[in-house]
Amino acid sequence: MAELPSAELGAVVRHLRARFDEGGVKEAALDARLLVEHITATTRADAMTDPGRHVPPAQMAALLAAMERRLAGEPPYRIIGSREFYGMTLALSEGTLEPRPDTETLVDLALPRVRAAADRHGACRILDLGTGTGAVALALLREEPRAVAVATDISLDALATATRNANMSGNAGRFDVAKSNWFDDVKGSFHAIVSNPPYIPSMMISSLEREVREHDPLAALDGGPDGLAPYRMIAEGARRHLHTDGFVAVEIGYDQEEAVKAIFASQGFQLFGAAQDLSGTTRALAFG
Repeated sequence: MAELPSAELGAVVRHLRARFDEGGVKEAALDARLLVEHITATTRADAMTDPGRHVPPAQMAALLAAMERRLAGEPPYRIIGSREFYGMTLALSEGTLEPRPDTETLVDLALPRVRAAADRHGACRILDLGTGTGAVALALLREEPRAVAVATDISLDALATATRNANMSGNAGRFDVAKSNWFDDVKGSFHAIVSNPPYIPSMMISSLEREVREHDPLAALDGGPDGLAPYRMIAEGARRHLHTDGFVAVEIGYDQEEAVKAIFASQGFQLFGAAQDLSGTTRALAFG
């Protein structure tokens, strides 16, 4: 196992970046900075203004271990154990998908409608299907204090992690979890049903980047032969659990907009909202 060349902060950052460049890591500079800042409890400004700062032996050992894990393909946020999402820090676990910026588009689309429901009814009941870390539901609760949420998943590990994140974000009192395969064990009606479902076609899983296919849970990625199976399940079951003026909002793959619209239309839903990511690609749709 390689050794870090110096116990000085600036040298450590440069060494990790160089090793990541050599190892073919795409975001070598960013990943080096993320790991060094997390393990040494420093900032980017510290590395620039105080590059000679001493890094203690225990932190050097942790950095070395983190470097080797990253070179072996483990994503930086998995190594850190958490990731920022919509202004919150969310813990990760083996049973959870790593929340990504694209999913913030789903929150942006759903939030005004959650607020409108709370205005009409005094509260908004949210059902988050396949919650993972709890990211979508917890972001909505954070932004709308009149909302409450039930979050489902088939993974007990994911439900435990979502509960931990609810506690960390201060929303545990308005957040419940339930083990359910889509609507199988869901009870009651909701003003909002939200989901970031698995939407990768089965045959495409093996072509995903190593960081994704080896470290995100397969159940959170595989959307069946055409990647659309979860949308069919959601569209078929939503009416039984949706308030009369409720809505459904889902994240979609970059090329799935028309197919998902057609699936929901076949179940009597009308599209009334869409949101694009920073590249201008539609990433979330809302139906009522």
